[in-house]
Amino acid sequence: MATDPVCGMSVDEKSAAGKHEHEGTVYYFCSADCLGKFKADPAAYVQMEAKVIPMKMAVGQSHAAQGRASAAQNKGLIFGSSMSGEAAGHAHVHAAPAPQAKPAKDMAKDPICGMVVEKAKALKTERAGRAYYFCSAGCQRTFESPEQELKSMKTRVTIALTGVLALAILRAGAFLFLATGATIVTWAPIPQLPWFTWGMWLFLLVTPVQFIGGWSFYKGSWTAIKTRSINMDFLIALGTTVAYVYSVAVLFFPEVLPVKVEERDVYFEVSAVIIAFVLLGKYMEELIKKRSSAAVRKLLDLKPATANVIREGQEMEVPAETVMVGDICVIRPGQKIPTDGEVIEGRSSVDESMLTGESMPVDKAPGTPVIGGTLNRTGLLHCKATRVGAETALAQIIKLVEEAQASTAQIQRIADQVNAKFVPAVVLVAFVAFFGWWLAGNFPQALLAFIAVLIISCPCALGVATPAALMVGVGKGATAGILIRGGEVLERAQKLTTIVFDKTGTLTRGEPNVTDMVSFGGAAETEVLRLAAAIEAGSEHPLGEAIVRAAQHRNLALPKVAGFEAIPGHGIQGNVDGHKVLLGNRRLFAREGIKTDAAEAAMTRMEGEGKTAMLVGVDGALAGIVAVADTLKPEAKEAVGALVREKVEVIMLTGDNQRTAQAIARELGIEKVIAEVLPGDKARVVQDLQKQGKSVAMVGDGVNDAPALAVADIGIAIGSGSDVAKETGGIILIKNDVRDVVLAIRLSRATMRKIKQNLFWAFIYNSIGIPVAALGFLNPIIAAAAMALSSLSVIVNSALLKRQRLGAA
Repeated sequence: MATDPVCGMSVDEKSAAGKHEHEGTVYYFCSADCLGKFKADPAAYVQMEAKVIPMKMAVGQSHAAQGRASAAQNKGLIFGSSMSGEAAGHAHVHAAPAPQAKPAKDMAKDPICGMVVEKAKALKTERAGRAYYFCSAGCQRTFESPEQELKSMKTRVTIALTGVLALAILRAGAFLFLATGATIVTWAPIPQLPWFTWGMWLFLLVTPVQFIGGWSFYKGSWTAIKTRSINMDFLIALGTTVAYVYSVAVLFFPEVLPVKVEERDVYFEVSAVIIAFVLLGKYMEELIKKRSSAAVRKLLDLKPATANVIREGQEMEVPAETVMVGDICVIRPGQKIPTDGEVIEGRSSVDESMLTGESMPVDKAPGTPVIGGTLNRTGLLHCKATRVGAETALAQIIKLVEEAQASTAQIQRIADQVNAKFVPAVVLVAFVAFFGWWLAGNFPQALLAFIAVLIISCPCALGVATPAALMVGVGKGATAGILIRGGEVLERAQKLTTIVFDKTGTLTRGEPNVTDMVSFGGAAETEVLRLAAAIEAGSEHPLGEAIVRAAQHRNLALPKVAGFEAIPGHGIQGNVDGHKVLLGNRRLFAREGIKTDAAEAAMTRMEGEGKTAMLVGVDGALAGIVAVADTLKPEAKEAVGALVREKVEVIMLTGDNQRTAQAIARELGIEKVIAEVLPGDKARVVQDLQKQGKSVAMVGDGVNDAPALAVADIGIAIGSGSDVAKETGGIILIKNDVRDVVLAIRLSRATMRKIKQNLFWAFIYNSIGIPVAALGFLNPIIAAAAMALSSLSVIVNSALLKRQRLGAA
C-alpha cells in the first residue's frame, strides 16, 4: 500500500487513480483531483509530508470513509437554506494539507446556501472530480443526500401540522361544549386537577411544535447571529419565541408581567400556526426546487459508477473515478462511456442527447472523439481515455451550470443591498409598534403587532426571487444544449442590440471545397493545385485543408516545403522544389510587386459568386487562381431571420474580401458586413461597435475568436460538447447550431421577466403588509400564511419558466 501525498489516504498501487514520478520517487493517488494538485506543485506536498504525518493519517481515514459514503449516496443537488454551526469541530478532519495560496483561492461558495466559506475550515465533499465546500453539516447532508434532508424536513412539517390540527380540534371541541351547555362535562374531575387548565393543554400541544418543528429556525438564527446577518430564520425564531415565552409567563409566572393578563389570552396557538405555515411553505419550496434543479442532478447521474478497462493485458472492472489518462476502456452496447476519450477500435452509434440536446445518435469510428456520460447504443467500442475527472466535458458542464445557478446578477445585488437595510429597519418598526401600542394602554395588541410585523416582513420572497428564476432558467438552457456561465450573462443577454457573427465555421460549415482552378503563363491547372497544396500541407485552416483534400483526390504527390512563412491577413509562402511559391490575396501580391491584372476578371466573377479566390504565384510571376467555396449551414439563414424579427442588428465579420462577403451576406439576409478584417483586429471591431453605444454579442468558434469573445458584452462560443472545456464564451452552444443564439436571447429575456415579476410582488407585498401589521390590522397567523404564500408564489412563478416555450428560431 502507498499513501496519497495530498490527502493522506492509503492507496493500493494496482488500483490507484493515478501515479506520478517526482525526483525519482513514484507517488500514487486516490483520485484525479489529488493527482492534479500534486502535479501543480509537487514540492509543496513533498516538503510537508514529513511534518504532517499525524494529521495525514486522520485525514486519510476520514477521506476514505467520505469517499465510500459519497459513492453510495444519491447524487443530487437542492438549493436550500438550512444552516448550522456544526462545521467548526470538523474543520481539521476534512482539510487536506496544501501550500500557501492567495486569499481568493482559499475561499469557496457553499452550493446549498450560497455562503462564502474558508476552504481550510469548511466541510468538504468530492463529486465527479470536483471538490465542494460547506458551511455546516446540514448543508453537506442536503448536498450529499437531498432525499434524506427532505425527509427530515417532512418529519418536522408533520409534527407542526399535527400539533396545529390538535389545537384546531381542541378549540372546536371547546366551542361545541360551550354551545351545548357546560353541565355536559360536569362529570370530568376538573376540580381534582386544578393545574390541567386550558392554558396547560395548549402548552403541552405547542411545545413540541415550537422546539422540534421549529428547530431549523433556531439553527438558522444561531448562524445568522454568528455571521452578523439577520435572515428569515432569525425573524421567525424571534417572533414565535416572543409569543411562546410570553404565553409561558402568563401561564406559570403571571406576576412578572407589567399588566394583568387572563390565562385565556395566551398566544401559544399563534406561535404554533406560524411555525406550521412557514415550514409547510418551505417544504413545498424545496419540492419545487428539487424539480427545478433536475438538470444538474441528471448530469451528475450520467457518469457511470464503474468502468471496464484493460490493464496488464486483462479486462477488469474498476470505479469510474479511478480511470487514468491513457487507459483503454471497453464499452459494450447499452453501457455509458466512463470518460472523455477517442475510439481506437470498433464502430457504434452513441446517444449524446443528454449532453448536447441532439436527438439523433452520432456514429463513432476509430479516430472519432467520445464524451463521458453518453450512451453507447449498438456496437462494441474500445476507447482511449484522454480526459478524466474534473477535466471531462461532463464535469465542465456540471461546473458551469452549478456556478451559473449560484451566481449573482446585478439585479440580485440591488435586492441584497435593499435587504441589508430592510431587515434592521423592520426590527426597528416592530419595536416602535410594540412600544406605541403598550404606551397606548393595550399590551396584548402591542405584542400581536410586534409579532405580525416580524412575520409579515420576512425577506424570504425577496431572497429567493432572483436565485429561483436563475436556477430554472440556467437548468432549462442546459437541457437544451445552451450553457450560460452566470446570472450577469443572462442579464446582459436580454439587452443585446447587435450580434456579430464570425463567418467561417459559424455561419458556414467550415469545410469548404475547391470549386474553380485557373492557370496563367502556360502552367497546367493540376500543377497550380499541386504547388498550392504543397505549401498548405499540414495547415489547420479550413481553406487550406480544402486545397490539400482536392490534391489528394487527384492523387497528386505533394513535395516537402522549405522556408514556410505565414503572413497574417495576406497569405503564405514557401519554397517548393526550388521555386518560391506564394498563395494569398491581392495584398500579398501587391506587396511582392507581382501584377494581377490578368486574373482580375476571373477573381471578380468568383468573388461575386461567394467564393474565396486565392492567387498562386511562382518565382515572382502569376501562375493561377484556386477558388474555394464554404457552404452555408442550413440553419444559418433561419437564425438570422429570427434575430431580425427580434429587432437585433446582425453583422457578419470575416477576413474575406468585400465582394465574397457581400455575396454570402445576401444569401443569408444580412445587411451589414465587415470584411477583410485581420484576425487580430476582430476585437477592435467589436470595441468600435461598443463605442457607438451598442450592446454587442460576438458569436465565434471560441478558439480563433477568443479576443473578440472576451471584449464583447457577451461572447457566444459555438462548439461540440467535447470542446466545452476550451471555450471562452459567456454562453456556450454545445450543438453547434446558430439557431440556439436566438433561443439563448429569448431564454434570457424570459428569465429576467420572471425575476422582475418576483421582485415586484415581493416588494409590493412587504410595502403594504408592514404598515398594516404595525397598525394592528393583521393577525400574526394571517401574516404567517401570507408570508408563506408570498415565498411559494415566487417559487411557483419561477418554476413556470420551465414550461415556457421559447419557440423555433
